[in-house]
Amino acid sequence: MSESAQDKTEEPTAQKLKKARDDGQVARSTELPAAVIVIGVFLVLMLTGGWLVTRLSTVFAQGFVFDRQLIEKPLLLPAHFGEHLLAAFVLVLPVILFTMVAAIVASGMTGGYLFSFKAIMPKGSKLNPISGLKRIFGTHALVELGKAILKFVLVAGVLWWSLMSNMDKLVQIGQMGLEPALSAAGSMIMQSGLWVALSLAVIAMIDVPWQKHTFTKRMRMSKQEVKDEYKQMEGSPEVKAQIRRRQREMANSRMMDRIKDADVVITNPEHFAVALEYDPTGDGAPIMVAKGSDHMAALIREEAKAHGIHLFEAAPLARAIYFTTEVEQQVPEDLYHAVAQVIAYVFSLEAASPMNPPRPKPQVKVPPSMQFSPEGKKAPVQGAAA
Repeated sequence: MSESAQDKTEEPTAQKLKKARDDGQVARSTELPAAVIVIGVFLVLMLTGGWLVTRLSTVFAQGFVFDRQLIEKPLLLPAHFGEHLLAAFVLVLPVILFTMVAAIVASGMTGGYLFSFKAIMPKGSKLNPISGLKRIFGTHALVELGKAILKFVLVAGVLWWSLMSNMDKLVQIGQMGLEPALSAAGSMIMQSGLWVALSLAVIAMIDVPWQKHTFTKRMRMSKQEVKDEYKQMEGSPEVKAQIRRRQREMANSRMMDRIKDADVVITNPEHFAVALEYDPTGDGAPIMVAKGSDHMAALIREEAKAHGIHLFEAAPLARAIYFTTEVEQQVPEDLYHAVAQVIAYVFSLEAASPMNPPRPKPQVKVPPSMQFSPEGKKAPVQGAAA
């Protein structure tokens, strides 16, 4: 059963917006590119108009100057005219190139640059006469009609105002010579054109937010659609992998933040690193606040050095804690004695003074039941039954 527009109260998800973009559906305003192009062209013409008109006049005047050779050989006339037409084209080429660049830039100002084959594929729904009537008499068509009427009224009003404000100059043009009259008329035309272009900008400023609003409204989803999409995304292997990666990144970030609270980092020395925190005022066992292998172990060592945390090299103990203990958990009871030796040694280093030398570095021994290979396999206990 189709859902009504009243049921679609939720903002579109990123997934739906991406699908719409792949289908060629984006918030697009035709008024903004038109306004940018017209304003740009008139500004260029106002800045270069006098020089451009003078140069074009010279080129065209020279084009109608014929020497004796041209008169005697009419077949040379096409080449003569072609040469001057090419010179005129070169003069207006910067204006043409500017217009093309402005058109390309303006087309991407709303919705970005997009090319989709789906947007140009024929659709049977477009041939449906009922759907066609809905498009003709729908809200979108009424808005477009309103924009057209507003554009006509605004442009006509600007032209009328420009004509009335320049009425005295128009009267004076009739009393001028040819060249001053053409210059004055060109100046008035450029000014009027620029005002018209600015009026188009007003329409574009209204149209852009309207197009974004209508597009967002058209893309809205119902609560059920959002739930269905979320369930579908949860079942996607790519999404699951992305979620797991983000969870690992967040967990690693929290873990790295905890290293500054550690009392010692026990290393392999290169392949494993575990950071332990111990509260001597409490009655609990040491807690492992961070652990890592290979690259993560190197990061833990660097972070520990940055915070002045002691590093203690004991490969069997580092592997035993790494493979038996999770982050934020206490070390196993079988490792209490070995860990206590390390922490006591570290505390003696911190309390050392000329009168109170630190303890000698202990030779830590790990119980056979807690010995692991670098691959995480338990070492066989001697004397155990085969």
